[in-house]
Amino acid sequence: MKRKPFWYTLLILFLLFAGGWFYLFHDLPSVDSLPSKLNQPSIRITDRNGRLLYEIMPEDGGQHAVLPLESMPQCMKDATIAIEDRNFYQNPGVDVVGIIRALWINLTGGETVAGGSTITQQVARNLLLPEERTERTLRRKLREALLAWQMSRKLSKDEILALYLNQSYYGSFAYGVEAASQIYFDKPARDLLLPECALIAGLPQAPSLYNPFTDPAAAQERQKIVLGLMEKDGFISAEQRALAEITPLAYNPAPFPIRAPHFVWLVKARVDELFESGQLSPTQSLIVRTTLDLDKQQLAEETVTRRLELYKPKDGELDQNVNNAALVAMDPHTGEVLALVGSADYFDESIHGSVDMATSPRQSGSAFKPFIYAQALSPTSSAPWTAATPLLDVETTFPTHDGTPYVPKNYDNLEHGPVPVRIALGSSLNIPAVLALDHVGIAETLTTAKKLGIQSLSPDPNEYDLSLALGGGQMSLLELTSAYATFANQGAYPNRTVLLDVSDLDGHVLYTEPKKPQTQVFDPRVAWIISDILSDDRARKIGFGLNSTLKLDHTAAVKTGTTTNFHDNWTIGYTPDLVVGVWVGNSDYQAMHNVTGLTGAAPIWNNYMRAVLQGQPDQPFARPDGIIQAQVCTLSGMQPTPLCPNTQTEWFIAGTEPTQFDTLYKQVWIEDQPVIALDLPASAFPWARSQHLPLLADLAPAPVSQAASLVMISPAADVIYRLSADLDPQAQQIPIQAESRQALTSLSVIVDGNVFITLTSAPYHTWWPLTVGEHRIWLQAVTTDGQILTTPPVMVTVLES
Repeated sequence: MKRKPFWYTLLILFLLFAGGWFYLFHDLPSVDSLPSKLNQPSIRITDRNGRLLYEIMPEDGGQHAVLPLESMPQCMKDATIAIEDRNFYQNPGVDVVGIIRALWINLTGGETVAGGSTITQQVARNLLLPEERTERTLRRKLREALLAWQMSRKLSKDEILALYLNQSYYGSFAYGVEAASQIYFDKPARDLLLPECALIAGLPQAPSLYNPFTDPAAAQERQKIVLGLMEKDGFISAEQRALAEITPLAYNPAPFPIRAPHFVWLVKARVDELFESGQLSPTQSLIVRTTLDLDKQQLAEETVTRRLELYKPKDGELDQNVNNAALVAMDPHTGEVLALVGSADYFDESIHGSVDMATSPRQSGSAFKPFIYAQALSPTSSAPWTAATPLLDVETTFPTHDGTPYVPKNYDNLEHGPVPVRIALGSSLNIPAVLALDHVGIAETLTTAKKLGIQSLSPDPNEYDLSLALGGGQMSLLELTSAYATFANQGAYPNRTVLLDVSDLDGHVLYTEPKKPQTQVFDPRVAWIISDILSDDRARKIGFGLNSTLKLDHTAAVKTGTTTNFHDNWTIGYTPDLVVGVWVGNSDYQAMHNVTGLTGAAPIWNNYMRAVLQGQPDQPFARPDGIIQAQVCTLSGMQPTPLCPNTQTEWFIAGTEPTQFDTLYKQVWIEDQPVIALDLPASAFPWARSQHLPLLADLAPAPVSQAASLVMISPAADVIYRLSADLDPQAQQIPIQAESRQALTSLSVIVDGNVFITLTSAPYHTWWPLTVGEHRIWLQAVTTDGQILTTPPVMVTVLES
C-alpha cells in the first residue's frame, strides 16, 4: 500500500486546526469594543397596570458614576483581589490551571464547571461575552481566556481592575462600587470603611443570595469570608479582621425614592435571581411589571397610618405602645400579592421602619389554629372530627418532651365545658386547640405547614411542643396570609408571586413568570367548613361577642391571634376573592399594653376590607358537592333524643354525620321523680358542679369498674417538676385532685408508700409540697358500702433548679 505523502498529513492537521480555531474564535469580539459595552440599563418596576413604583436611572442619570481607581479606597481593591483573584497582579490574565482542568473534564465526558476565573476573565466574560456568561462549556472558557489574554496585552492591571470595580453587578441594580456604596451605605465609595468594603466585595458572585437588605445574616457571613482571605493574604492584620467582624453595619434606610418599598425589595430579589440564572440580561433596559395594585397599596398604607394614629396617647391617657403594623393583600386563586405594607413608615428609624414586618417571622398566636382543625376534619383520617365534635374545654394537663406539665388556659381564664369544634375555633378557645393538635400530631402539622408555604417553621417536631397550637412557632405575615388563601381557594395552596412579566422598552415580553402547579392541601369540603366556621358571627360569641370588629357587611371568614404579653397581634381574613392579613406590634419586640388581635389588628383589617369591598355585591363561599346538613344534640354532637334540651343544625362532609343517638343526657329517678343528668367524664366534674349542672355520678352512682369509680385528675403521670431556689419551698406545691363516681367515707393520698393525708369529704383536693427525687403517688378510698378502691400509681419527678 502506497504511503500518503507527509504534506497530506500536514494539510489534514492544518484544516483541523483552522476549523477548530474558526469554531472557537471566528466571531470573537474585539477588545477594542469595550467602550461600547459600558452602557448601563434603566430598569422600571411598575404595578400591574403599568404605574411606576421604582426606576433605576441609567449611568448618565447619575446612578452609576465611574470612579478612577485612585479614588477608590484601598480596602475595596484589596478585598476584591482577596476574594476574586489573589494572584491578579502576577498572572497573565488567565487561570491556566482552570483552563487545563476544564479541558480535561471536557475530554473525559464531564460537565465544564465555571469557577476559578481571574478578574480579567470576569471582565472579558461580563462585558464582551454577556450572552455566553451563563454557559458552562469549554468553548466559552477558551474564548474568555483568549479575550483575557488580549486584554492583558492592551490594558494595564490597574485599568482592568478599574473596569471590574466600575462595571461589576453588586445586586439591587447597582453596577459598580460607587453605586453599591450609595445604595447600601448612603455614602460615596471613597468613604467606605474596611467592614463595608469587605461586604460589598463579597456580593458579585451571588448578589441576590448575599443581599444585605433581604438577608443581612447571609451578607455578613460572606463578609467574614472576605475578611478571612484578606488576613490570609496579608492585606490586614488579625486585629483588624476581628474589629471589622464585630463592627455594626448601618445600611441605607432610604436607598432610592420609592413606592411600596418593601414590596419592591421582594421584586428586586426575584429579578436578581433571573439575572443570575441567565433568563434576563442585566445589560438590557427592562420594564418589570409586578402583581401589585397601586390603588390597593395606597389604601393599605393610608389605613395603617390612620389607625395607628388613633393609638397615640392623648393628655392623661395610658400609652399602649402600639407603633407599627404590616398588611398583605392577595388574590387567593393566583397567589398574586396585590398590596404589601411592611411597616407604618419605611423611612422612620424610630420604629425600625426599614425592617419588613410582612416577611419577618413572629409568633402567630391563635392565628395558626385553623390549620390544625382542618387536619382533624379531614375525611380521609381514621376518625375524622366534624364541626359538631364536642371538645372538653376544662383544665387539662398535657405532657411535654422534657416531662414538664403543660396546662393551657383560655384567654378569659374560664372553662366552658363540652363545646363543639365550631364554637372552639370560632371563639378561639385555647384548651380545645391543644386537644386538636394532640389529636393530629405535631409532626403531621409541620408537614402540612410546609405544604402551605410556611417555611419559617423547623421540620423537626422535637423542637416544638403542644404550645404550637397557640402560636408557639414563628412565621411571617406573608406566609400566614398565603396559607389562609388556601381556604379561600378550595383547599389548594396557590403559590404566591410578586412578578407578572418583564418587557424591553419596545414592549416585547422577554420573560413571563410561570404559574406553578397548585398543591391540594385540604379537601375542598374541609376548606369550606373552615370558612363557614370562621364567617359565623354566632360561633365567635364566647370569645369576641356578637357584631364585633370582625363582622363585615360582606361574607368574610376571619381569625385573630394574640401572643403572650401582647408582643404581636394578628388578624387574617378573606372573602372568596381576596385574602388580607394584618400584623400589629413593635419591630423591636417591645410589648404593647393590653392590645389584642381584636383591638389592634382587627380594626385595620375591618377598615381595609370595607373600603376594598365597597360597592361590590356580597359573595358567599361556594359550597362544594358532598356537604350535607343534619340536626345534632348541641352538647354531644350526636343525634338528638327527647332528653336533649338543645339542638342545632350543622354541616357535615357526607359520611361523617352522626349515626348514634346522644349518650350524655340520662334520665334517673330520684324519690320517684325523673331527673335528667349529664353523664360526663370525671375531668369535667368540677366544671359541671361550678355551673350547677346535675351530674349522673352525683345523683345515681351506677355499678362501674373500680378503675372508673376513682380517678386521680392531678398530677398527670410521668411529669417533671423543678424546684426554684428563688422561691419559698413551702410555696412550691402541686395539687392532688380526685373524683369518684361512688360515695366515699374516706380517701387517702399515698406518697411513696406512706399516707400523706386522708380526706373524709368532697371535694377531694389537697396540696403536696415538692421534694427532690422520684415519687410514686396513688389514691386509696373506702366507699360507703365498705369497698376499697385504688388508683394506679403515677410517677412524679422533682429536680433541683
